[in-house]
Amino acid sequence: MIKRNMDVPWSYQGENGPEHWHTLCDWYREGAEFAYQSPIHLRHEGAVSGKQAAFESLHFSYRTERFTEKEFKNTIHFIPFECESHVVFKGVRYALTDIHYHLPSEHWIDGEQKPVEIHLVHMNNEGTNLVVGVLCEIVPEILEEGPLRQSEIWDLDQHLEVFDPSVFLPRSKSHFHYVGSLTTPPTKGPINWFVFDETTKLSRVFLSQFQEEILQGNNRPLQESKDRRIYYFDEVEE
Repeated sequence: MIKRNMDVPWSYQGENGPEHWHTLCDWYREGAEFAYQSPIHLRHEGAVSGKQAAFESLHFSYRTERFTEKEFKNTIHFIPFECESHVVFKGVRYALTDIHYHLPSEHWIDGEQKPVEIHLVHMNNEGTNLVVGVLCEIVPEILEEGPLRQSEIWDLDQHLEVFDPSVFLPRSKSHFHYVGSLTTPPTKGPINWFVFDETTKLSRVFLSQFQEEILQGNNRPLQESKDRRIYYFDEVEE
């Protein structure tokens, strides 16, 4: 008999791997029943212009705040204390509740997969998620900009970090938008996804601080796009 248990173990390979998630418990099965799963392959060709579709852009309101790091679900998560940073989409406020990493990227863009994908997970007052995806290259040097430049005020021993989450965002805010699901069990939907097409850089030194917490290969395989619409919002169209 299938159990209902949100703590049912799952992984990225073997008997508990992605192709078996929906069989592990009824909670996971119910999530997988949502037709439009994530991640997907995003392509500029064929995407609907946000301007032509009267697209409503995503508005960021990030600020410096306190985070703590936790390791679960095969990666490191940064969890804010106060959830002061937020985005607004279609007049609804979604608070930033979690930042985590996938190696390699879960989404592909125009045939390319990147070494890292950062997910900035948000939630509104009704408990509905909205996720922002940022694809990243790994560079060997310490960067003058980005999360590592704030490492001097990150107290990893005390599990306290103070930073502005906008350091993870690319300069250009051009992005894809589509409706999908969470990429980890229970893979529920619908979830509004916003994936930037400009790649950012992460220092290998920065990532090495969490090398024991971030599992290599913690990416869900690509899912079928099916008949869903994929929008592209070009920053210059604003």
